[in-house]
Amino acid sequence: MWRTRAAAACVICRSLANSSYGIKRKSPLQNLHLVSRSIHHPCYPSSKFQRRPLRISIQLFSSLNRLPLRKTKLLNVKYGYQFHRNFWLARLASRLLKIRYLILGSAVGGGYTAKKTYDQWKDMMPDLDEYKWIVPDFIWELDEHIDFEKLIKALPDADDLAKLLPDFDRIGESFAALKGFFSPGYSLVSEVIGASDLLLLLGSPGETAFRATDQGYDNDKQYKKVSDKEKIDQLQEELLRTQLKYQRMLERLEKENKELRKLVLQRDDKGIHQRKLKKSLIDMYSEVLDILSDYDASYNTQDHLPRVVVVGDQSAGKTSVLEMIAQARIFPRGSGEMMTRSPVKVTLSEGPHHVALFKDSSREFDLTKEEDLAALRNEIEIRMRNSVKEGCTVSTETISLSVKGPGLQRMVLVDLPGVISTVTSGMAPDTKETIFSISKAYMQNPNAIILCIQDGSVDAERSIVTDLVSQMDPQGKRTIFVLTKVDLAEKNVASPSRIQQIIEGKLFPMKALGYFAVVTGKGNSSESIESIKEYEEEFFQNSKLLKTCMLKAHQVTTKNLSLAVSDCFWKMVRESVEQQADAFKATRFNLETEWKNNYPRLRELDRNELFEKAKNEILDEVISLTQVTPKHWEEILQKTLWERVSTHVIENIYLPAAQTMNSGTFNTTVDIKLKQWTDKQLPNKAVEVAWETLQEEFSRFMTEQKGKEHDDIFDKLKQAVKEESIKRHKWNERAEDSLRVIQHNALEDRSISDKQQWDAAIHFMEETLQSRLKDTESVIEDMVGPDWKKRWLYWKGRTKEQNIRNETKNELEKLIKCNEEHAAYLANDEVTTVRKNLEARGITVDPCLIKDTWHQIYRRYFLKTALNHCNLCRRGFYYYQRHFEDSELECNDIVLFWRIQRMLAITANTLRQQLTNTEVRRLEKNVKEVLEDFAEDNEKKVKLLTGKRVQLAEDLKKVREIQEKLEAFIEALHQEK
Repeated sequence: MWRTRAAAACVICRSLANSSYGIKRKSPLQNLHLVSRSIHHPCYPSSKFQRRPLRISIQLFSSLNRLPLRKTKLLNVKYGYQFHRNFWLARLASRLLKIRYLILGSAVGGGYTAKKTYDQWKDMMPDLDEYKWIVPDFIWELDEHIDFEKLIKALPDADDLAKLLPDFDRIGESFAALKGFFSPGYSLVSEVIGASDLLLLLGSPGETAFRATDQGYDNDKQYKKVSDKEKIDQLQEELLRTQLKYQRMLERLEKENKELRKLVLQRDDKGIHQRKLKKSLIDMYSEVLDILSDYDASYNTQDHLPRVVVVGDQSAGKTSVLEMIAQARIFPRGSGEMMTRSPVKVTLSEGPHHVALFKDSSREFDLTKEEDLAALRNEIEIRMRNSVKEGCTVSTETISLSVKGPGLQRMVLVDLPGVISTVTSGMAPDTKETIFSISKAYMQNPNAIILCIQDGSVDAERSIVTDLVSQMDPQGKRTIFVLTKVDLAEKNVASPSRIQQIIEGKLFPMKALGYFAVVTGKGNSSESIESIKEYEEEFFQNSKLLKTCMLKAHQVTTKNLSLAVSDCFWKMVRESVEQQADAFKATRFNLETEWKNNYPRLRELDRNELFEKAKNEILDEVISLTQVTPKHWEEILQKTLWERVSTHVIENIYLPAAQTMNSGTFNTTVDIKLKQWTDKQLPNKAVEVAWETLQEEFSRFMTEQKGKEHDDIFDKLKQAVKEESIKRHKWNERAEDSLRVIQHNALEDRSISDKQQWDAAIHFMEETLQSRLKDTESVIEDMVGPDWKKRWLYWKGRTKEQNIRNETKNELEKLIKCNEEHAAYLANDEVTTVRKNLEARGITVDPCLIKDTWHQIYRRYFLKTALNHCNLCRRGFYYYQRHFEDSELECNDIVLFWRIQRMLAITANTLRQQLTNTEVRRLEKNVKEVLEDFAEDNEKKVKLLTGKRVQLAEDLKKVREIQEKLEAFIEALHQEK
C-alpha cells in the first residue's frame, strides 16, 4: 500500500515540475508558499482535516491584456492525508522530490526563457550609447571606489537562500499592501515576460512542447483544436501591438530626454557646465567638407569623405523628407515646379535652440518663429537664383547651411536638384544633362550614402532615379531606399502587395541597405512638422500594410529613417575617415617635395598671404610719395606745365602781339590775351598737369624695381590697384578757383626787381625760341626733303612733292629778303606772283601749298629774329629800369616771358602745396579702400595673383588644413568612443 502511495506522489511531483515550464502564475511568491506549506505543515494520521483538491490553471502566455486567454482543463490533484504512521518516510521522500524537481525545472526553464527574452529585447531596443551623458560621471567611476568582488563574496550563497525560502511568504504578504504603488513597474515587467514567452511560442514546436500527465495531454489536444493559422495570426497581431506600445513608450522617453538635453545645452551656453558635447564633432566634420568643396584638386586628390546625398525624381518629396529629418520647413516650395536649383549642404547638429545659419553669414534664423522660417526660405531661394548663371536653369555651386536643435541626429546631407525626364519650356536645353552630371558627381564618391527617394503615389515604372542609382551603386552597399506618400499609395494601389514588393526590393532592379516607407504630410505647404508627425504616426497605426505584416515596424516613419541614416553615416565615417587622412598625408608630402625642388629659398605663401605682403608694399610706396622733396615737385610741375601751355603762349599770345607796330599796342594785346587765357584755360590745364604728375610719380614708385627684393608676381596686382585708385580719385573742385586768382595776380605784375631775374627771363626766352626753331627746322626739312649734303652722304632723294615745296620755299625766301619787315601773312597778289613765277619754270603749285609753306618759312625767320633780339636785350636791364626812355631798344617780349616764368613758378608752388597737403593723402585713402575691396573679392585675387607658385602654395595650405582638421576630428572621434 505504501509503495502505491509513494508512486502516486512521485507522479504528481513530476507532473508539477514539468508543467511549471511555460505556466504563468500570479506571482512567484505563491509558488514558494505552496512549497513552504508542504514542508512546514506535515500531515499526521490523527488529523481530522481533509484538504481540498488543488486546482492548477495552465494558461497560454501573452503580453497583451486585451485578448482573452484560453485555459485548459483543470488538473485535480488530491492531497490525501493518511492515518497510518508507518509511511511517513515515503511521504517525506515525496515532498523532498517535489522540491527538487520544482527547483531544477524552474532553473532550467527560467534560464532559457531569460536568455531568449534578453536576446529579443536586445535586438528590439535602440542604441542608447548617445544618452550616456545623462548618467552623472560619478556613476561610471563607482568601480574605482567600490570593490564589487568583495560585495559579491559578502552576499549569501544558494544554500543560505534556500533556508530563507519560508520567510519569502511573509515578505510577499507584506508587499501585497504596496501592490498599487508598484503596479506600473510590475505591469511593465509582466509585459516583458509575456513578450518573451510569446516569442517562445512562435519558435519551434520542440522548444514549447508541454509535458504533463495523461489529463494534461488530453487538455493539450483540446487546445490544438484551434487551427494553427488562427493562432499565428493572433500571435502576430499581439506582437505588433506590443511593438507599437513599446515604441510609444520609447518615444515618450526620448521626448523627455530631449527636454532634459535642451536644459543641459542651455547650461553649457551659459558657461555653467564645460563638458564637450557631441555636436562639436559634426561641426568639425562639416568644416572639413566645406574646405574640400573649395579645394581645387589639381593633384588628383579626390574627396571620398562620406555625406548623405539625397536624390530623387522631381516632386518625389525628397525636400519634405529632408525637412522632416531637420524638423523644420526650411526649403522653398512650389506646385510642380523646380525649386531646388543648386545643391544645398545641410549640417545637422544638436544644440539648445532650434536655429539655422549659413556658412558665410552670422545671422541666426529662429526655426520656431514663422517669420524667421519665411525669411530663411526666401534667402535660400535668392541664393539659388544668384548662383545660376545666365542662360542656365541649375547651378553646381553648393549652398552651405547649418541647422541646430535639440534631438537632431548628427549628419551631413546634400539635397540635389530633382531628376527630370523632359526639358520643359523656360528651361535651358542642357538642364537634364546638367542635373545628371551633378548627381553623378556626388554619388560617384565611394563613401557617399545615397538616400534614394521614390514617389509611392505614382507608378514605379515612371521612376528615373532608380536606374541612375543602380548605375552608381550596383551592389546597394551604400543606398537607402525611401518610399514617400505611402498614404496615397495605399489608397490608389489596387494590390497592396506591390508596395510590399517595393519595400522588400523585389520590384526594382536596384539593391539597397534598407527600405523605408514614410508619410510627409497631406500635401499642404502650411502644415507644421508636429502635425505631419502626428498624421504619419496615426496613419501607420491604422494602416493595413502594418497590420498584415506587409511592412515591418522598424521600416516606417521618418524617425526610424533618421536614426538609420545617422547610424549608417557615422559607421561610414568611422570606416573611411582614417583612410582619407592617410591619403591627404601622402598628398601633402608630394606637394612639400615639389615646393622644395622648385622654390627652395622662398616661403610657402598662399594667395591671401601674398596679398597681404603686396598690400604692405603698396602702402609703403604710397607713403613714399610724402617723402618727395618740394623742390622736386615744383621742378616737375613747372616743366610739365610749360610743355603743356608753351604752344598756346607762342602761337596765340607772343606771335600776334609781336606783329604790332609799337610797345603800347604790344602790351595791350598781351594783357588781353593773358586775361582771357587765365579766365578760361590756364587753371584747368594746371590742375590736369598736377594730377598727371601725381599719377606719374605714383606709377614710378609702384613699378620701380627694388633689386633682388622685387617680386614680379605682384606686378598685375599693383597695376590694378594703381588704375582703380586713379579712377576713384578726383581733384578738389575748389582748387581751380583759388588757382585762377593766384595766376591772374602773378601775370599782372611787370616789375622785374633785379638783373638776375632779367637774365633768367632772357635765358628762359632763348630756350623756348630755340626749341621752337628746332621744331620748325624739322618740319621744313620734312616738307622739302634732305639737303644736298644728306643726299650725297646718305644716298637719299626727294619726292616730287618735296621738289615742288623746295622750289616754293626758295621763292618765298626771296620775298622775305626783299622785305625783312614783312607781315606774318601773305597778301593775295603775293601768292599769285609766287605761283606765276613757279609756273614759268614749269611747276604747278596750289595756293594753299604756298600759304602753308610760307607759314613755316616766316616762323623760322621770326624765331631767328627774336633770338637776335634776345642778345641785344641782355644789356637792356638799365633801359628797362628807365622805362626805355631815350633809347631805341624795346624789350617788352623779355618782360612777357618773365611774367610767364613767374606765373609758372607760383603755380607750381601752389600745386605742390595742394599735392602734399591734400591730394596725396586722399590718394592714399583711395588706395587703402581699393586694397580692402580687393581683399574681400576672392575672384579678383585669383585673377591678379596667378602662376604655378601661387597655385602650389594654395594647394599645400589647403591640404595641410584638411589633414590637420581630419586628424583633430579622428582624435575627437576616438575620444567619443
